[in-house]
Amino acid sequence: MICPGLKNRLRRPRSGGLTTGRAVVAIFVACACFLPQASAQQRGLLDAPPGSLPELETDRDAFTPATSTVGPGTTVIESSYSYIDNRTAPDTNSVPELLVRWGLSERIELRVGWNYEAGGGGDVISSDQSAEGVDTNVFSHESRMLYGLKYAVSEQRGWTPRSCIILEGFTPTAGEATATQFIGTYAFGWEMPNRWRLESSLRYGTGFDRLDSSNRWGPSLVLRMPIDDRWNTHIEYFGVYTHGLADESSPTYISPGTHYLITPNLELGLRLGWGVTHDAANFFTNLGFGWRF
Repeated sequence: MICPGLKNRLRRPRSGGLTTGRAVVAIFVACACFLPQASAQQRGLLDAPPGSLPELETDRDAFTPATSTVGPGTTVIESSYSYIDNRTAPDTNSVPELLVRWGLSERIELRVGWNYEAGGGGDVISSDQSAEGVDTNVFSHESRMLYGLKYAVSEQRGWTPRSCIILEGFTPTAGEATATQFIGTYAFGWEMPNRWRLESSLRYGTGFDRLDSSNRWGPSLVLRMPIDDRWNTHIEYFGVYTHGLADESSPTYISPGTHYLITPNLELGLRLGWGVTHDAANFFTNLGFGWRF
């Protein structure tokens, strides 16, 4: 449940940016306090030097999800805050964009999550957000839970890419929406000799706008460029295109980003993005973390 103070702040579409930011920091601090203490074995994993463990790849790092799974017996918790400066609708605040990934085997992981949004809605800028409706001037509050699985299809061999499939459902837990939405994603990519990675994905989702149902397609392309063992940067193109609506939309973005590994199992990341079509938001920012244990 969102406390009244935070809820009042989120209702302010533009002037409440500073107070909203303080509330988000408080949420992240509270989440950190409730994280379970690591066992001795897990603390050894957390303190392992860079390069001795598989690279921590979070799905929140870009719109294009990671093509890897977390691995058997491993858990990754991801969370972030997004601010979207909509062109014709109240600005959107999205938090905590929580995603928990459990590895069942080398190929399969289970996924659950939850998110709360307040604002005009309409834009999907993260891979763990549902396909929502077009921008509206009505300021609304809504939340959804996420559940699904990720399956590793192939590993890179020559021209065969590393690839995966993600199947997810999004069920409303608060707000006017009542229909469960489905999203399927296919992601694939190649690592180059210089450690740069070129990856792409295609998302398909069902959408519901008032009484209309529609199909939504989300193509993306990202170039990931590591600086060293801890710093990584990327540049990405992505969009969400509707089919089946009387008033179709095709918001498209260019988005640079970076993330830093505080430890091999703790990542902090920042993404920025600018809309390049008239029905995209002016600007968005996304700040979050990933923790593996």
